[in-house]
Parts: sequence; structure tokens; C-alpha cells
Amino acid sequence: MSLRKLYVLTGAVILAALLVLVALTSWYTVDESEQAVILTFGEVEEGISEPGLHFKLPWPIQSVETLSKETFSLQFGYEEKNGEIQDFPDETKMITGDENIVLADLVVQWKITNPEKYLFNSDSPKEVLYDATSASVRSIIGNSKIDDALTSGKAEIEAEVRDLLSSLVEKYDIGVSVLAVKLQDVELPNDDVRKAFTDVTDARETMNTKINEANKYRNQKINEAEGEKDALISRAQGEKAARIEGARGDVAVFNALYGEYKGNPEITRERLVIETLEQVLPGAEIYIMNDDGNTLKYFPIRPLEGEQPKPTVEGSEENNG
Repeated sequence: MSLRKLYVLTGAVILAALLVLVALTSWYTVDESEQAVILTFGEVEEGISEPGLHFKLPWPIQSVETLSKETFSLQFGYEEKNGEIQDFPDETKMITGDENIVLADLVVQWKITNPEKYLFNSDSPKEVLYDATSASVRSIIGNSKIDDALTSGKAEIEAEVRDLLSSLVEKYDIGVSVLAVKLQDVELPNDDVRKAFTDVTDARETMNTKINEANKYRNQKINEAEGEKDALISRAQGEKAARIEGARGDVAVFNALYGEYKGNPEITRERLVIETLEQVLPGAEIYIMNDDGNTLKYFPIRPLEGEQPKPTVEGSEENNG
């Protein structure tokens, strides 16, 4: 084979290889769950988020970096593999604001929102996110009380951790967004501490129960007292009205008597004396006293009146005859 033919054959092979390379690296596809970044000699040109077939300059002029659009889960303080959970207590041990030790692990939902920053602003954005998560949860737990961390304050702690973590991620500018933060477990470090805290919690619940019972009893007594007060007021108002009406009647009688008295004073005076005696004497006891030295001091008329026999009807008729 001549040298010329060798050159021609070598050139043909190189050209064919170049054509194959161009054919294989001039197009790419983006799935619906993916996003892509076009690099021209290593420099970012644009981001592609539309799914489908796309064309570009062949390698090594342009290359493509494909990233997922899915939501990722960062597990802080534990790791779940093949249905088994492995805890890392040294990473989750932290001190609350009232100087108690707790173990707190959580999961962070996040996604890539800026592929360029995610690829080139940090060597390991996942590690940055993990460290930011650790700093955020320790900061919030460190400002919270143990009761809030273990019981009803978890939702507020989650919201505060999410806000702080989002601000840190935005400051670090690593191209990710935090979607949610969920506390998985917040517990005490050992059985003795757990028992002591349980005893305190039970005592607090008992105290609250007693307070509620006392408030119920107080409200009951207050209602009863209010009812008695209303009854007394109503009774007093009725008595007041009755006395006012009685006084008005007495005034009317007095005015009538006074009118009679002005016209006939003597007759009215005698009538008043007689009416008074009629009211007083029927109930009076009459005694005749003798103080001349004899044994009999008084003569009981009222008992004798009761002993006198009443005259019969026949005897009365005979006497009348």
C-alpha cells in the first residue's frame, strides 16, 4: 500500500470518528423530572427546564449537566437504609434554653432551584445544607424550653428552623430551596431522665386537673350565690313595694280621719278612743286588787268568767215568761 493511500485511509477513519462524535454529542433529551445546564468550554450558557429533544454544539465545544427536579430529603441525625434506621446520637444531642439535654432529629425537604449555582457555587452543596440544618436546629432548640421541644411547641420549632435554614441557604447561595422541616423525634438522653420528666409531667397534669376542679367548684358556688342574691333582691323589692303601699294606705286613712277630726273633733276623738279600747281590751287580763292586809290580794275575774254556766234556752224562755 502506498503512503498516499495510507494517508487517505487514516483521514477517512478520523473523519468518520469525528462524524460519529458529532452525531452522538450534538443532541440530548431532558425528561419531565429533569433540568439541564449547557456549558460552552466549561462556562455556563443557559439552563434548560423544558422536557424533550434539544440540540447543541458537539463535544468538546458544549456539554450538558442534567439535574433532577424532584424533592430531596435530608435526614439529620439518622439514616434509613433498606427499611432499617440507624441513629447518630452524637449529632443530635443538644442543649435547650433551660439547660436540659435532648436528642432531636429531623428531615428537611428541599429541591434544586438554580442548577448553575448548585453546580458551581459550592464543591458540596449537600454538605453545606447539612451543616446549615445542624446550625439552625441547634440555634432554635437552644432558645426553646424543654417542655416546648417535647410536647406542644414542636410545630413552632419546626417553623422557626425552616425560616432560619431558608435564610442561611439564601445567604450561602447554593441554588437550593427549603420546602419543609419536620421533627422526627425529640427525646431525652436516658431512661432516668425520661422517668423524671414523666413524673414532672404527670404532676403538672394533676395540678391542672385540680385547678380545673377548683375553678368548677368556684364557678358553681358563685352561680349559687348570684342566685341567692337575686332572690334576696327580688324579695326585698317585693317587701319594699308592699310597705310603700301599706304606708300609702295608712296615709289615706290618716288623712280621712284628719278630715273628720277637723269637722267634729270631739266626736272623732271619742270614736278613736272607743275603737282603741275595742282593740285593746278583748285581749287584756282584768284583776281586782285588794291591799287592806287580807290574804286575798286580787280577784281573778277571767277564770271565773270561764266557769260560769251558760243559761239554757228553756230557762231563758221561763224567765221571760
